[in-house]
Amino acid sequence: MLIRLLRTHLRPYQAAIAIVVVLQLVQTIATLYLPTLNADLIDNGVIKSDAGYILRIGAVMIAITLVQVICAIVAVYFGARTAMAFGRDVRAALFNQVQSFSAREVGQLGVPSLITRNTNDVQQVQMLAMMTFTLMVSAPIMGVGGIVMALRQNVPLSSLLVVIVPLLGVIVFLIISRMRPLFRLMQARIDRINQVLREQITGVRVIRAFVRDERERERFSVANSELYDVQLGVGRLMALMFPLVLLVVNVSSVAVLWFGGHLIDSGSMQIGSLTAFLSYLVQILMAVMMATFMFVMVPRAEVSSDRIQEVLDTDSSVVPPADPVDVTTVHGHLRLRDVEFRYPGAEAPVLHGVDLVARPGEITAIIGSTGSGKTTLLNLVPRLFDVTGGSVLVDGVDVRRLNPALLATMIGLVPQKAYLFAGTVASNLRYGKGDATDEELWHALEIAQARDFVEEMPGGLEAKIAQGGTNVSGGQRQRLAIARALVHRPEVYLFDDSFSALDYSTDAALREALARETAEATVVIVAQRVSTIRNADRIVVLEAGRVVGVGTHRELMEANETYREIVLSQLTEREAA
Repeated sequence: MLIRLLRTHLRPYQAAIAIVVVLQLVQTIATLYLPTLNADLIDNGVIKSDAGYILRIGAVMIAITLVQVICAIVAVYFGARTAMAFGRDVRAALFNQVQSFSAREVGQLGVPSLITRNTNDVQQVQMLAMMTFTLMVSAPIMGVGGIVMALRQNVPLSSLLVVIVPLLGVIVFLIISRMRPLFRLMQARIDRINQVLREQITGVRVIRAFVRDERERERFSVANSELYDVQLGVGRLMALMFPLVLLVVNVSSVAVLWFGGHLIDSGSMQIGSLTAFLSYLVQILMAVMMATFMFVMVPRAEVSSDRIQEVLDTDSSVVPPADPVDVTTVHGHLRLRDVEFRYPGAEAPVLHGVDLVARPGEITAIIGSTGSGKTTLLNLVPRLFDVTGGSVLVDGVDVRRLNPALLATMIGLVPQKAYLFAGTVASNLRYGKGDATDEELWHALEIAQARDFVEEMPGGLEAKIAQGGTNVSGGQRQRLAIARALVHRPEVYLFDDSFSALDYSTDAALREALARETAEATVVIVAQRVSTIRNADRIVVLEAGRVVGVGTHRELMEANETYREIVLSQLTEREAA
């Protein structure tokens, strides 16, 4: 998965990668050539006391060093830039993929895990790419080149490399093989930390209301300790690796000096050659150490790439049509025909055999007990889910065949949980219509009974809204969400229990203003409060995912026992009549 991810998202940067490879090659060749020049300077300049030769070779060495430095700087620049662009592209691909998901895929993968994958996991792979361009490209060149140059200096002394390099390889392999499962577990533990933290931040009011602060501290402490234990295990292995590698490097240097000293004493090797050989040995071992550092990062990057690729390979259950249909004349006529919806792996469908018609200029209400499938039914219209049986038709066309952009303009959904984005009142209201004027915004606020409190907020339309709308009350959030849908001016309005946080007087005033504003549109209201929907043109009663009654309030009170029970649980017989 790691190779696949890198190959896919680094393809646009082949030119930059080629420049990095060429510059790293030039830099490494210069690095490898310097010890040979230094040996020549010692043997033919220092020992023979030839000052002119020392100056000439010294000037060449300075020039080569300048070339090495320039190539290194430019290579690191292009390498870092390419790695950052790679990280940007992967994050964008993940974000776009998640945007295409239905609520089903988001629920399967989990919100905390998706956040971790788009931040921490991408960072791990991005860091590996950066280290590859800055270190790993030069490491094999330096390692192989160092061995060749060391053989040129002295073949018998090079036999030490036959022992040193495989020994380092075995040490690195044994430690890395133990790290990979720990890294996979570490990412899962980070997911858990995110989950607990999100729950505690989102549910802080509930936690304090039930005085469960101590319990939540314990939950976070457990998740934190579990992550700590895994990180400690990884840290121990890393702490073991580098001292072992340094031990091999230092023992190897001592061995070279020991055997090299005997070769110099016997006259079969010169002092300059021993110096050069020792430099090449250090370069070889440095290449191995760089590779070791990379190998430490590879297992975690592999785990992260698997998690990233899992998201990229997950297909949305809501698929855009291959040949989308564009409706030339939009009316907003809505029909659900023999609709069935079943969650994956569920024994029974949530909805089955649902038939429903909602016409322009009418208010269609849906009521039923908790868990009867009201919200699920409403979510099928804008394709937050797709039906598993039957069809949802808008103006006679199945929503699965409609152009998604057209469907989005036709439907305005006010969800059960009114959500506002961080920004201003105006930016939230313009979410569905970016070019809406201030007059349109104030008009929508007035219809939604929100003008008064918005005018009292500092800045009016430019008043700040916190993430999720947490700096306004639940009723104010609902009214702003309704105003947002009104600014959008769709042909079909879907209100999912959108009046539950309003007091009765505000609810009545809003519904009266709303009826005038949406007189020519199709309006579908899901509600628990009978007073909200009793004057609807058509009331649909749901029970256990089935339609058990359709009619007006008066008709259902006379003929439908389920509706009658719901009404009398909220109103007296006289109020219901």
